[in-house]
Amino acid sequence: MGVSVADWGVRMMSSRWGSCNIRARRIWLNLALARRRPEYLEYVVVHEMVHLLERGHNRRFYAFMDMFLPNWRAIRAALNSAPPH
Repeated sequence: MGVSVADWGVRMMSSRWGSCNIRARRIWLNLALARRRPEYLEYVVVHEMVHLLERGHNRRFYAFMDMFLPNWRAIRAALNSAPPH
């Protein structure tokens, strides 16, 4: 992807699957992803890493998502429709 993450961690999050601090180049992942399918984790990691290339959710961001994870829309839909466990 051409980006580097300086730090990452896992924690409980009540309303997000992941987050990215662009200045610190730090990614946080929701601990609940451990109980989900591996492709959901891959989607969240790619999504947060793309934020290191493009801050907002705009055309450029989605173009990067298409480039790095072409089936991301289907994975996102499945993740968001999966029952919480």
